[in-house]
Amino acid sequence: MPPSLIKLFVAASATAPVATGGTIDTAVTPVVTRFVAVMDPGMITGGATVIPAASFANDNGDPITDLPAPPTEGYYNVYVNAVLQEANLSTLTQTALTLDTVAIPAGAPIILEVDDFSATTSTMTVPPTISTPTITITT
Repeated sequence: MPPSLIKLFVAASATAPVATGGTIDTAVTPVVTRFVAVMDPGMITGGATVIPAASFANDNGDPITDLPAPPTEGYYNVYVNAVLQEANLSTLTQTALTLDTVAIPAGAPIILEVDDFSATTSTMTVPPTISTPTITITT
């Protein structure tokens, strides 16, 4: 009988661990601020409309000196004459709101709404239970 190679045969199977339960509490604390200005033809410079921060009033009707910085975890909306504008048509800085248009009628209200969600927090109050994987080896 000629020599032969004996090969080891091993079969393995495993189950993936499963996470169950657990509780995560999330507190969403948005800071929403709104400002209004009235379009003045003097705000048109070149091919854009630049509305200085001092032209805006807050929700209480009080004049402001600075606009909020664009939020990194949020957004801002611009309404011209009560119509929501496309996001890429405006640029917000703390000193001015710039709109890439000159087609705004004098006297039209311009509303700026800034929604900042940076104060949102999540806390795991109950950790999940994770099962132990089972491994079966058959030889």
